[in-house]
Amino acid sequence: MPAADLNGLLDTCLEHLELPGCARLTRGKVRDVVDLGTELLISTTDRISAFDRVLTTVPCKGEVLNTISLFWFRSTEDIIAHHVREEISARTIRAAKCSVIPVEVVVRGYLTGSAWRDYQRGARISGITLPPGMRFNQRFERPLLTPSTKEEKGTHDRPVSREDILAGGLVEKTLWEQIEETALALFRRGTEIARRQGLILVDTKYEFGLYNGRLTLVDELHTPDSSRYWHADAWEQLFAQGAGQRELDKEYLRQWLLDRGWKGDGTPPQIPDEVRVQVARKYIEAWETITGRAFVPRALDAQAESSLVAGLIPASP
Repeated sequence: MPAADLNGLLDTCLEHLELPGCARLTRGKVRDVVDLGTELLISTTDRISAFDRVLTTVPCKGEVLNTISLFWFRSTEDIIAHHVREEISARTIRAAKCSVIPVEVVVRGYLTGSAWRDYQRGARISGITLPPGMRFNQRFERPLLTPSTKEEKGTHDRPVSREDILAGGLVEKTLWEQIEETALALFRRGTEIARRQGLILVDTKYEFGLYNGRLTLVDELHTPDSSRYWHADAWEQLFAQGAGQRELDKEYLRQWLLDRGWKGDGTPPQIPDEVRVQVARKYIEAWETITGRAFVPRALDAQAESSLVAGLIPASP
């Protein structure tokens, strides 16, 4: 989409749903979730977060995230069941209500992002000690599985080792082994599909739950929020130069914030419209590159989306 068109959408972003008081509504960093008992209505808003803080809104972001997740869920159904039951709108799904496992699983194919920052200061990465002499954006011989705890809203997630997960009883051993195997299989599938589209799936996070005792994929999958993508044709040359890669993800926003000295604490800098538009263009570019189709916005405006979701909530007795 031309930047001019995105500028016209800046004031139409969905920041949050407006719902009747009877709704059992939970707001996450990005998603508004309505509890229907055995099911959930999940609306992906246009909010954007970085360093665990919600900062602003980005045009088309909710639609991009929701529909890319749907693409990936359909592409991995042979690996694991997912929680989606029905697509309600471009932003909203009906999902099975799962018992969420309290650990996020991050799979990393390259030494970059927070892993690189930890490596530079000599820290282990989720209990893993990396060899000396590794370089910025270097590919790992085998993808690393680096879990983190799921902390309360407003608190930073905390890296945790496999040994700590098992010793602390966060996840039972047999289930954790199934999660590890599944996460690596999902990453392999994501890597294969991304490669066909000229992309590198650099790293990503997965969230799992149990539905009727069955391991189930929840939340989002291989989106620009949960994943880092690079253009494959540029990687080797840029790596040899020690330069940053051509990215398709919101690391652009993280880096913009880091350049201004903000790492998640204190008052964040105000994000100008031109940065919001640039982030939106990266989200849309990711959508178009992954799907091979042109992105045409079809999300409802904030009022219409709220009315649609409200109409699916049973009236109080």
